[in-house]
Amino acid sequence: MLVTIMKGQSDDKITICRADGTTAAAQFPKKGPVPHDAVHLIVEEVLGLAHGFWGMIAAGHDPEEIQDIAKAAGHASAKRATAPGAEILELIQAERIVEAAEAALWSGGTDVEGMRDLAEAGCRASYVPVPPLSLAGAQEIMARVCALRDDWASAGIGHQLEHRWALT
Repeated sequence: MLVTIMKGQSDDKITICRADGTTAAAQFPKKGPVPHDAVHLIVEEVLGLAHGFWGMIAAGHDPEEIQDIAKAAGHASAKRATAPGAEILELIQAERIVEAAEAALWSGGTDVEGMRDLAEAGCRASYVPVPPLSLAGAQEIMARVCALRDDWASAGIGHQLEHRWALT
């Protein structure tokens, strides 16, 4: 699956071309120094989470429907603090680690141990097991997220990041 993220003025755009030729597109507001869904690409790839956000997209889901799928499967929130369904386990794990990586990035991107601690706390609070996150894996995630930040910050409007998603 080919994922293209295009930098916009206030929103970024994603276009997806799946292995079977089907396509999808989405637009999302900026919420930090890098596109949130690009951090998902990094986290899910490094950790081999084939059924996270991008795995669900590769399987044919539209990006816009993922949040509703997560809610229907019992995504833990303050109002519904229960274990989520197995079908969204990796989705929730990925989201918690992405959030931890973004928090580490916002504070300079060098606190790998702090990122791991945040990821573990986030997974526990969401009632999902922490996926194996070695120090080397966390370092790779943060190195790639920091490189993305540096590239994205200097890129102009219209810049496109292309990534080939290979996990199935």
